[in-house]
Amino acid sequence: MRVGIDARLLYYQQAGIATYITGLIRGLATMRRDEDFVVLQSRKDEKRVVNCKGFEVAQLWTPSHNRFEQFSLPIELALLRLNLLHSPDFIPPFHRRCKSVITVHDLAFLRYPHLLTKDSHGYYGQISQAVGSADGIIAVSSHTRNDLIDQLGVPAPKIRVIPEAADPAFQPIEDQRPIEEVRQRYQLPRKFVLFVGTIEPRKNLVTLINAFEKVVRGLERNPLERGSLMKLVIAGREGWLCEDVFAAVSQLGLKEQVMFLGAVPQQDLPALYNAASLLAMPSLYEGFGLPVLEAMACGTPVIASRSSSIPEVAADAAILVDPLDIDGWAEALVGVLGDENLGGALREKGLARARGFSWERMATETLAFYKHVVEGARQ
Repeated sequence: MRVGIDARLLYYQQAGIATYITGLIRGLATMRRDEDFVVLQSRKDEKRVVNCKGFEVAQLWTPSHNRFEQFSLPIELALLRLNLLHSPDFIPPFHRRCKSVITVHDLAFLRYPHLLTKDSHGYYGQISQAVGSADGIIAVSSHTRNDLIDQLGVPAPKIRVIPEAADPAFQPIEDQRPIEEVRQRYQLPRKFVLFVGTIEPRKNLVTLINAFEKVVRGLERNPLERGSLMKLVIAGREGWLCEDVFAAVSQLGLKEQVMFLGAVPQQDLPALYNAASLLAMPSLYEGFGLPVLEAMACGTPVIASRSSSIPEVAADAAILVDPLDIDGWAEALVGVLGDENLGGALREKGLARARGFSWERMATETLAFYKHVVEGARQ
């Protein structure tokens, strides 16, 4: 079996889907297998995800998300003689000579269409055709699987739930030197609440900022706690419609308490999680919620939204709060920050929970699904 994995997105971004692509390919590379893999990369991308037997690289001219993608990509793929193409970024070529598997990470663009740009509407607007065209669909959570069935009418047997996993680099760091280097590089305080993700409306940062303001004001009113005053650190690039986040910081007088780091390189994230007092993830909607798993793998306590797929990923290893409950978020922040026993319990539960997810497991289950699709098996 000759399988192509569309990795063109790696050249253009290093966010969640890019992490998934990297993890899948590296997980497959660790396995004993008979299949041949072709990693489809941008012709501009000089990096190699893996360099081992059974993996070749095909450099394509067609850019990711290009408006002519449906015309030019099938022509390039025809020369590769694939049995199956895996499209981890939702949309496959609709005209092709091989079987197709796509990964659907979330359907936020259907639930919150008003939060998309015009270009995003155009690309993700192809989702109905994509799920109809694909021979098999990977959903990264049961929540996403249910969304596919409920919102798009996808037959359940066509979908396989295969959870994502954190990079093995996400683990507790005993050596304090890399943590101190990250503190100095980003001028971080000793205590801080961390958020990791793109700054966009569905991440619900305005609620977190309002809750953090209540915590800050409470500390300021208590002379015994003034020395505990900490910061909210937001690590992530600016997405669409992010202006409300910056406006909230300004209106609440938190410019000195909220730090925006921008997009943080992947190699800095493990130390950043290890340095944080806790991770706060207030998202309205997530298809999986990888930062929750990354933080737990580092032993960082997590407070997250009781919404979409997050409870499925976190289970009882995080404190879950209604995403729009500002007082609830403030109470949870104070609770974890002020109770070392609670923080320690969350750390141990998080580490145990994270051990249930791995790139090897993701790759093993994905390869089995490839075979299922190519062989035309029926469940």
